[in-house]
Amino acid sequence: MTGHTPPALSWGILATGGIAAAFAADLHTAGRDLVAVGSRSQESADAFAARFDIPHAHGSYEALVADPDVDIVYVATPHPMHHAAARLALEHGKHVLVEKAFTLNRAEAQDLADLGREKGLLVMEAMWTRYLPHMARIREIIADGTLGEIRAVSADHTQALPIDPAHRLNALELGGGALLDLGIYPISFVHDLLGAPLTVQATSRLVETGADAEVATIMTHSGGAISTTLSSSRAAGPNTAVVLGTLARIEIDRVWYSPTTFRVVAADGTVLEEFDGRTTAHGRGGGRGMQYQALAAERYVADGTLDSDLLPVAESVAIMGLLDDIRAQIGVRYPGETA
Repeated sequence: MTGHTPPALSWGILATGGIAAAFAADLHTAGRDLVAVGSRSQESADAFAARFDIPHAHGSYEALVADPDVDIVYVATPHPMHHAAARLALEHGKHVLVEKAFTLNRAEAQDLADLGREKGLLVMEAMWTRYLPHMARIREIIADGTLGEIRAVSADHTQALPIDPAHRLNALELGGGALLDLGIYPISFVHDLLGAPLTVQATSRLVETGADAEVATIMTHSGGAISTTLSSSRAAGPNTAVVLGTLARIEIDRVWYSPTTFRVVAADGTVLEEFDGRTTAHGRGGGRGMQYQALAAERYVADGTLDSDLLPVAESVAIMGLLDDIRAQIGVRYPGETA
């Protein structure tokens, strides 16, 4: 997964919120080439550019994607705007790394995948957890049979976030709800380790705006494995994960979706391995950990594959379809959706 350091692409960041700032900081940590930022406000773009020493600050998304110095655009808007923003960048010949949840629904995701293929450009979901060192090691352990037959995977992503009905997380018109903001992490994690589910059962608690505050899922997978996920925007939980096999289990510490630690524990309680993905020994070099996905994106462009080996765009489309199915079960529909 890590491989050699690829030739640098020139990055542009579309939007200037908190996740954009985290990504910009990690690009600098990795020594990558951040050349432009675009915002709907020139003032916001200027402030962001000054903060992160970015040479070009654009007061519109259109100006950013038209910048000839930009090779690849990181789309960091709220997810209802992902589709339009990524489409705009692709139409201007830019590769795109699109924040998760990838889009609002499967139809939008498929449209981006199709357009990227038509244009010969990279379309990649920024599910940064997939590219972290501890996840690479977990896949190796599962593949080598240390755990035996995988029987269950469980993960949660729960935070105590603002309860203001007007806040983005609680507003359906802004794609609000725990599922797309938080639940995407454990659901993508399960999809990574067990593949697409055969059956899905979901339950939730909705708030007065119609957005989901908590969502729990139980899914069955090929071979009879079961997965459970929990997301909540109203209560903070342990944010841990477990992969349970017939011979051993993996216990992933909080926060499991960030650079973290885990241990492999045999059925008799013997600790077989301890892994610390927070250290520079695994190439982290500081930062939050978002740089790994950026380096991967640059490799996919450099080697001409134009698709992720760890999260192919077709899988991102499938996961959005799974989220559509879950939303149908819990009764959440975003404005403008017809089905």
